[in-house]
Amino acid sequence: MIMKATQLLSQYRYGILDFKGAPLHSAHLEAADLTRINLTQADLSDADLNDADLSGACLQQANLTNANLNNTSLVGANLSEVNLIGADLENADLRGADLSGADLRCANLHGADLSSTNLTDVDLGGTDLTNADLTDAKLAGTDICVAVTDGATIDQINWGACERKQENTSHHWVTWSGK
Repeated sequence: MIMKATQLLSQYRYGILDFKGAPLHSAHLEAADLTRINLTQADLSDADLNDADLSGACLQQANLTNANLNNTSLVGANLSEVNLIGADLENADLRGADLSGADLRCANLHGADLSSTNLTDVDLGGTDLTNADLTDAKLAGTDICVAVTDGATIDQINWGACERKQENTSHHWVTWSGK
């Protein structure tokens, strides 16, 4: 049974923060304040979290396939091993977030702030990183293949044990992979 967004918001307002494994497929949580919420292993596929505040939230192993996270704040959030395939994170604020082991294939990160983000062992294949800020991001073991990277800021990236194998930004084909 799918949990209604209104149920989650009502319980959250009463101080309940643990929604581990919650079935929230296609939930409408636009502009919701969900700071520090625990949505570990929750199903948020096709959910609308546009303009929501999920700062400090735990979304470890959550399913956010095709979710709308435009302009969402995920500052310091735990998104490790999360499924964000096809998710729309345009202009999202992910500063300091942990996305280690996440699957972001074909996601839209256009204009996203990924500064100081842990992107270790992330699959960014086909991801739009146009104008994204990757300053001080950790990219050890990360694979970007056929990704759009025009205008991306990549200053002070921590490559860890990575080897930069190919780079041809005029054809938008970049691959980073660990040894």
